[in-house]
Amino acid sequence: MLVCFVADPRLERSSGPRRLSFLYESLRELDEKLAGRLLVVRGRPESEIPRLANAADAVSVHVSADFSPFGRLRDAEVAAALGDIPLRATGSPYLVSPGRITKGDGEPYRVFTPFFRRWREHGWRAPASSTLSTADLVDPTDLRRSGRIRVPAARAKVPIRAGEDAARQRWAEFVGDGLDKYATDRDRPDRDGSSRMSAYLKFGNIHPRTMAADLDGSPGAQAYLRELAFRDFYAHVLHHWPDSLWHNWNRQFDDIELDTDDAARRRFEAWKTGRTGFPIVDAGMRQLAETGFMHNRVRMITASFLVKDLHLPWWWGARWFLDQLVDGDVASNQHGWQWAAGTGTDAAPYFRVFNPTAQAEKFDPDGSYVRRWVPEIDTDAYPAPIIDHKTEREEALRRYRAL
Repeated sequence: MLVCFVADPRLERSSGPRRLSFLYESLRELDEKLAGRLLVVRGRPESEIPRLANAADAVSVHVSADFSPFGRLRDAEVAAALGDIPLRATGSPYLVSPGRITKGDGEPYRVFTPFFRRWREHGWRAPASSTLSTADLVDPTDLRRSGRIRVPAARAKVPIRAGEDAARQRWAEFVGDGLDKYATDRDRPDRDGSSRMSAYLKFGNIHPRTMAADLDGSPGAQAYLRELAFRDFYAHVLHHWPDSLWHNWNRQFDDIELDTDDAARRRFEAWKTGRTGFPIVDAGMRQLAETGFMHNRVRMITASFLVKDLHLPWWWGARWFLDQLVDGDVASNQHGWQWAAGTGTDAAPYFRVFNPTAQAEKFDPDGSYVRRWVPEIDTDAYPAPIIDHKTEREEALRRYRAL
């Protein structure tokens, strides 16, 4: 068996430096586990994979299924270029792969709750127990003109360690001291209540089946299982509606009035840099800029603020998040944003507009999260609010009702 990773320049160009750093560190650890027998090449997969398959006299090529629009197109091109050598999708990064479950009439689910019910009924396999012996692997140095490159160096500092060992260690810590409080603490950015497993799931350092096997019937475990189901649901939605990657899933909202002029772009810059004058929003955006992560509750608050207080296109925010987030997953990111904008499947109703001040009082009651990321909060250096929330809430409702 020849184990290979193709660094696609298109994905490298479209990924932020922290996400690339996490990927490279994951590859470096994998290469060590395989005793230096991971072959990393750079190029277009539809060219590199057939070249390597022929060089290794491969009888088949195996990949983990990619359900994103880009991944499906890429894999189709690779399959065509391989000719008589079959391309086999032998795995999936989800508990239940997109396309596996549908409604009774064969149509895909549009609402999470019935999807979740059917998803649990469908179930999933137990995690694999086998391990790979390096004795079974082809040494890339035995291939002529392999095109092997060194795993690129990290481009940015990432606050967590990448790789399978780190993923398993973090998961064990969370299960041992965190899972029992997850149902009550997961919405609190002022507490260490989240699992911090998102990047490990994104890059395949750990499989969700490994995690689900540790979840019992306790409230915390069931709340966590529901979050894994949301991950599968958003992949399911993007799989069935690939145009929703950058367009409204509900096309009724295509005609909504949006602000895109120079003043809007100045507000967008204030949002990106954490200078809106709304402390919980600014704390989240500064956490994102400094670490490549943001608490999930704060992601919802900052997203709602952008689309309903600033009246900016949701895809502006989605693109910025994908650029900055270490765990930037295209399905979860895009449909999380569409949920906030009210344009997606099973989205928040248009009249739900988060009040950032009320959200901070509820989920960061003593202000410890805000003070960590906005230390100048009580000084003249902190900017005044760039908008009036009450006024912009009414304006948002007017625009939605006009449709």
